[in-house]
Amino acid sequence: MKKLLGYHDVAISMDVAAETRQRDGLRDSLAAERTLLAWIRTGLALMGFGFVVARFGLFLQQVVIAQRDSALKPSGLPLWFGTALIGAGVVVNLLSVWHQLELVHAMNPVSASQQHLTTLAVSISLFLALVGLAMARYLILARPSTDPPRISEERFVTSETHQGIIDRASRHSVDQTVESLTAILQSKGATLFAMVDHSGEAAKVGMTMRPTKLLIFGSPKAGTPLMLAAPSSAIDLPLKILVWQDAGGQVWVSYNSPQYLKERHGLPPELLPNIGVVETLAHEAAE
Repeated sequence: MKKLLGYHDVAISMDVAAETRQRDGLRDSLAAERTLLAWIRTGLALMGFGFVVARFGLFLQQVVIAQRDSALKPSGLPLWFGTALIGAGVVVNLLSVWHQLELVHAMNPVSASQQHLTTLAVSISLFLALVGLAMARYLILARPSTDPPRISEERFVTSETHQGIIDRASRHSVDQTVESLTAILQSKGATLFAMVDHSGEAAKVGMTMRPTKLLIFGSPKAGTPLMLAAPSSAIDLPLKILVWQDAGGQVWVSYNSPQYLKERHGLPPELLPNIGVVETLAHEAAE
């Protein structure tokens, strides 16, 4: 009888020990999962704060570029600082997953429900890491260029008040463009009949006007045949080039389209080169 009671006590002791080990394993597993979730929250906070900082930096860059103020230099530090924070959040999530898997492997096996919860937490952490990488890639690709915009296209304005005018963007200021155009006219033997400084005249009467200058030039050898063929063309001759600055600070070189003048006055096609030279002059002055 004593021997049977001894076996019974040993069995009870083993059950108690097994139950104790199971509770301890469950407690350790839950503690590890709480730690994992805490690290996931930390990584998510880093990524969220980094995205806000980077987006604010992109906004500041766009404001500076839009103002076209040479005294202000767009800085990319907020963008890269925010991207670095997102990268730190990604690293935190990945390291937390690695640490959790190491703990699960080292601990005693736990119940199926606990394994499911661990798998779910690890999956969420990996998903957030992928989201962070996508956010960083988006911010890097979306950053605006800090170089000044290079505008080389022509604008052919066909409204009722500006019909037939071509606007070509200049890479220089109004004064520099005018100086370049004057030198080109002299080198080609063309006569500069007049230069009207509209903004300068406005300043004389106490009014403010953005830099605007009109150059009137030509050659009797080229212009006379045009006026003989179509006397009405004299209203548009000599040729004119307007150099002006818009509200955004961009300088434009504007002139009447040769094709428009041809159609307006019914000029013969063989005389079109006599006025087509204006396009070459405007292009050279704007470059």
